[in-house]
Amino acid sequence: MDKEIRIVIGAGEYNNNPGWIHTQEEEINLIDEDTWNRRFDCQSITAILAEHVWEHLSYEEGRMAARICFDYLKPGGYLRCAVPDGYFQNEEYQHIVKVGGPGPLSHPAASHKIVYNYKSLTELFQIAGFEVKLLEYCDEQGNFYQNDWKAEDGVIFRSKQFDPRNQGKELVAPSLILDAIKTV
Repeated sequence: MDKEIRIVIGAGEYNNNPGWIHTQEEEINLIDEDTWNRRFDCQSITAILAEHVWEHLSYEEGRMAARICFDYLKPGGYLRCAVPDGYFQNEEYQHIVKVGGPGPLSHPAASHKIVYNYKSLTELFQIAGFEVKLLEYCDEQGNFYQNDWKAEDGVIFRSKQFDPRNQGKELVAPSLILDAIKTV
């Protein structure tokens, strides 16, 4: 039986996914295929997790990254992606996640290049060839939707399920989360 390769892109200091390969941008750069070639064969990866990474790429870079991920995933493999939700209707949240961020270059959002909503992120992955399943997201009116998803398939800390800030009556810091599945 083939060994399952599951990687976390831009893991930072978090280790929410034991047994996964945790990488930083210097090791695996989403838009530099050479960094992928050095570690993996095409169609060798079972799962990729990217929590709050895609918003640091321009839309075109995001499309390129999606295509590269598609090429390295096995048929039936998936990419779990979480980004700030552009349709979450909270002024303070939107100020924090906006393009360029709210403050100094040291702020994590300072390098945000785009704020996605479920439509724009779904389209980006569909263009790359993926089938998309939305897991957590807000619609145009700000209504929040949550579909069942399993932590063993990749924990997203900044989610309704795992973020302590979101455990009360109201959401405080949701993410737009989806699975992009390679069905071919």
